[in-house]
Amino acid sequence: MPSITNNLPITLLAQLDDVAIFQTAAFTSDDNNGASAVNLKDYQQTDEKSQASYGSLNLGLHVNDNAKTVLNNRMRLLTVINEQLTAKQCKPIERLHWVNQVHGNHIHDIDKTALSMEPMAADAMVSRQAGLGLAIMTADCVPIVLYQPATRQIAAIHAGWQGLACGVIKATAERFSSAEPIMAWIGVCISQENYEVGREVRDKLLAGCIDNQTLSMQHLESFEERYVLASEADKIKLNLPKLAADQLNSAGIIVSNDSTVPCSYADPHYYSYRRQTNLGQAATGRMALIISRSASIE
Repeated sequence: MPSITNNLPITLLAQLDDVAIFQTAAFTSDDNNGASAVNLKDYQQTDEKSQASYGSLNLGLHVNDNAKTVLNNRMRLLTVINEQLTAKQCKPIERLHWVNQVHGNHIHDIDKTALSMEPMAADAMVSRQAGLGLAIMTADCVPIVLYQPATRQIAAIHAGWQGLACGVIKATAERFSSAEPIMAWIGVCISQENYEVGREVRDKLLAGCIDNQTLSMQHLESFEERYVLASEADKIKLNLPKLAADQLNSAGIIVSNDSTVPCSYADPHYYSYRRQTNLGQAATGRMALIISRSASIE
């Protein structure tokens, strides 16, 4: 459940060395807009249907929210992150990096690109610089951050089913030049129970995993058993966070928290595009999983 940090719904998930991982949400844990479960019938009987649900910390500029509000939210987020870092005896970071996420496998190397007002079209970022943070926005897709202690390189990944199919995790892992261990954290995303899709999605996902060699042969042979639940008629339910964790493991990456990931759909403290669609809402916001790297205060 998201905690209250200076009245913002943001949680410090982990801190190692000078690297910290943060998860944002739509509402704080005691906000009246939150509920213990999603009840579509109750929502459909209220005026909330067809209205946008931007919560208290929408970070997405592409969801028709007021741009001034979103940019202010991003500045508030940076301020609160720096307050947390200072409290942990780390220097503040200077900036947060964002990308225009396109459900592909393009990797944006922060260190090799000049800073621009227009975000790069990419679904992952990597950097070895100190004094910055990498932010990945989601509202059901799987967000992932990576940290390699030996090189102090960090990365952030956006992995929906298309990204998992086209190998965005493997492509990002290959940007780490050292063979030293890499650690991963998976952020809030939709659970298998609430992710129902057609069988054609399963077929494309399996084909992508085979073509891009993102899973072990054992996992490929047990694909249906590990990641798929039969639903109604030609529908199935996919386990994206488990698939992401297995792809990370296949890339030799240590997953720190894959068994403790909250469901974005089931917990209305978080943003969910699928919940927005099922409720008939005009739009919803975006939350972020952030990895920051700063220099320790001597």
